[in-house]
Amino acid sequence: MKRQIVLCVLAGLLSASALAQPDYPVRPIRLIVTVPAGAGSDLLARTLSARLGERLGRQVIVDNRPGASGIIGMELAAKSPADGYTLVQGTLSTVAINTLLIKSLPYDPLRDFAPISLIDDSNFVLVTHPALPARDVKGLIALAKSRPGQILYGSTGLGSMPHLVAHMFRSATGIDIVHIPYKGAAPAFIDLLAGQITMMFSGLISAMPHVKSGRVNALGVASERRTEPVMNLPTIREAGGPDIRASFWNGILAPARTPPAIIERLNREIVAVVNSPEYVAAIRAGYGTPVSSTPEAFAKLIRSETERYGKAVRESGARAE
Repeated sequence: MKRQIVLCVLAGLLSASALAQPDYPVRPIRLIVTVPAGAGSDLLARTLSARLGERLGRQVIVDNRPGASGIIGMELAAKSPADGYTLVQGTLSTVAINTLLIKSLPYDPLRDFAPISLIDDSNFVLVTHPALPARDVKGLIALAKSRPGQILYGSTGLGSMPHLVAHMFRSATGIDIVHIPYKGAAPAFIDLLAGQITMMFSGLISAMPHVKSGRVNALGVASERRTEPVMNLPTIREAGGPDIRASFWNGILAPARTPPAIIERLNREIVAVVNSPEYVAAIRAGYGTPVSSTPEAFAKLIRSETERYGKAVRESGARAE
């Protein structure tokens, strides 16, 4: 009996060791993406996967599993074998905000996943309808204080990042503005362009085409410093407002208990891709900022972001729709 136990233990150790051998990977890798094909995060994943596959010598296949605020894809990844052949693209929403909005979340971002590296960071920009008589953040705050409860701002839904960033701005300035939630960026911008709402926070990739056409005004970015794709835009603080810092990031994770040697290999290759000139150019063209990290730094970010946005969620009364 003892001999059988010893053999089983040795077999397990050999199996784990085999997974960590330098010949990984020996077959294609699946990258689960929690949004539909063609969405911003999907395009980011495909930009990464093509170059990562070249470095690994194996195809990295994007597997779109949209729905339920990213829960479907994240749960599938959490329950996949921890062998390095299933990865998932996690976002601020799926690995931090969801835990604050959804009580019965079927996965735990810290318990069920092994962070590998960040791959992208994208700032939010404050945009207004041209009819609004305020040309900078300081002027907007003054206008809102003179018209309490009259200025309508849009978001992509209750508990969405545009909603939470706007709440942080509202809380920091003490202004009284009215929230109008939409089901996504497209319908929100339709009403912003039509003047049905007059301001909102938006990701740069959604906002900049309208800013460039002159149909909306960009007053400032919600970041610590100016961002590379739009260096001409001041930060909210530079433009006379509070120090609002909020960005939407993407990163790659593996199921928990994936062998450390595989995590290390994937981190090394992903960091190399993210720092490559081709990747940098592609991401900046979409108004994003290429960002990589160590697994430890990524895990720390998840914890800190969950804590930071927890206050905004509680104060705003946001809940899952």
